[in-house]
Order: sequence, then C-alpha cells, then structure tokens
Amino acid sequence: MLLRSIGLTAAVIASHATAAAAQENLTPLLSPAELAEVREGMDPLILDIRAAKSEGEAPSYAVGHVEGSISAPYSLFRGPAENPGQLPSEQALTETLRGLGVTPERPTVIVYQGADVSDFGAAARVYWTLKSSGVSELAILNGGIAAWIEAGQSLSTESTAAEPSTIQVSFSEEWLATAEDVQAVLSGEDEATLIDARPESFWAGEEMHGAAARPGTLPQSEYFVHSSWFGDGPAIVDAAAAQQLAEEAGYADDAQLISFCNTGHWAATNWFALSELAGLDNVKLYPESMVGWSNAGYEMANVPGPLRTIWLQIKNVF
Repeated sequence: MLLRSIGLTAAVIASHATAAAAQENLTPLLSPAELAEVREGMDPLILDIRAAKSEGEAPSYAVGHVEGSISAPYSLFRGPAENPGQLPSEQALTETLRGLGVTPERPTVIVYQGADVSDFGAAARVYWTLKSSGVSELAILNGGIAAWIEAGQSLSTESTAAEPSTIQVSFSEEWLATAEDVQAVLSGEDEATLIDARPESFWAGEEMHGAAARPGTLPQSEYFVHSSWFGDGPAIVDAAAAQQLAEEAGYADDAQLISFCNTGHWAATNWFALSELAGLDNVKLYPESMVGWSNAGYEMANVPGPLRTIWLQIKNVF
C-alpha cells in the first residue's frame, strides 16, 4: 500500500511538472516542438486562421491541420472589402469568439500558413484582437503550418467542432489607436512616434493599396518595414533579436508608439514584435490604417500630384 501511495504521488508530481513546463513554454512564440509539448501538458485552444477550404492552390484547414485545432478563418477578424482593417464591433467579436470556443482563461495558440513574412501579419492581427478582447494567455506557432510540417509533425484532416463559450468581449483600448488618437498626435495634443510598417515605396507615395483613396502616409511618420523582423525564412526573430532591433531603431520603453500600414495587417507584425517580443509597454495598433484614414479625407504626407495619383489608381486596378 505504501509503495502504491508513493507511486501515485510520484505520478501526480510528474503530471504537475509536465504541466508547469508546458505553462512556461506558452510564451508569445512557440516552436513546433514547444507546441507539441504544450498540447501534452495542457489543453490549449488551437485556432487555425487559414481558409476553411481550399481556394485555388492555397493550403487550407481542410487539407491538413494540427490535430484538434479549430477552423477560425482570418476573415472573421477583419472588416469589409472597402475597409479591411476596420475593427469588428464588440457584439460581432463576441459572437465570433463564442462560436470558436474562446474564453479569457484558456490558453490559445494561433496557427497560420507560414508561407512568407507577410503571412505572419494575419497571426499577429488575430493575436492583437484576442489580447484586446481579454484572452490572457496567447501564443503564435512560429513559422506556421509550414514549420510544423518541416519539423516532422503530423497533420489531421478530421475537423474539430468548437465548444461554444459564453465570453463577453469588452475591447480594451490599451493597445488600440483610433483616428482620433492619431489626430491628437498630429495636433500636438499628444506625443507618439507614428511608425509605417509598409515598404518605403508606400510611405513615399509611390505605391498604394487598391482600397485607399490616395497614396501617401501619415504626416510626421517614419517607416520601419515589417519584414525587418525576419531572417531568411518566414519565422519571426526571437525576443532578444527583437529587443536589439527596437533599440537600434531608437524605440524606447518610455515613448508611445503607434503602428500602422494599409489595413492593420503588416502593422500588426510591428506591434507584436515591439510589444510582445521587445517588451515595450506603450505600443498601439491603428487598425484601419491608411485605407481608413485616406478614405476619411484626413491630412496626408507624401501625396503625389493629381496625374500621378490617377496613374497609381489605374495601376492598382490592373
């Protein structure tokens, strides 16, 4: 009996140790090996944000996914075609997250394709949305499904139905910048560094998003292209490298930073790298970014002349 008790106690201790180790691994980024460990030591909600079914040659949830993951297409977290970066209402987010089984307490891991560095922005935008919606423990599978496959991990084609939750979203403004917040910076009422995550050609007004009213950028802004956070592949850099890059760019912990792009996609990568990896406290995301800003008719910088603007609009259509 004593031996049995000792054995049971040891088993319980080992179980708690495994869970604790997995808990420690739930940092903002998880490698495939770490996600495999987390799945063994806890019961995370895994959201696969790729399309539910194949569209052309693009891989999808239906083709193969991490076993037990829930299909949660990126489009659920985005706005309409004319303003993709628009933040869904609290009611819409509540309905979406309830349908996916999201709760504030349950650890949640976001899985994306990992096709290229631009692809990471989708995972970062969903992470930002969930964190702002009150989810306390979040992680992204670094490198996405591509890294998962490369690591020799298996895929499943059996879909998993979500268990609906009762979450009530009260969206936090801690990491949110609105158009009014940006205007306050431009008027001098508030202080912040406005960081354009797009390539220099967009910042300079030489390219524009198809849904934007005109090319250009926010006045007083600087650019730090989202791809700066990546090495040779689609996996984002670790915390130490992000801290060094942020320091080299002059981004300090005591300054407010507002990240923007065309539709809050690339900007989400900058937000994630600066806030979650580099550990800067006062980083915000302007979700509607230049599409929302330009269509509202607000002041812009680096806007080319009328003929050049028309040419760019035609170029973006064709």
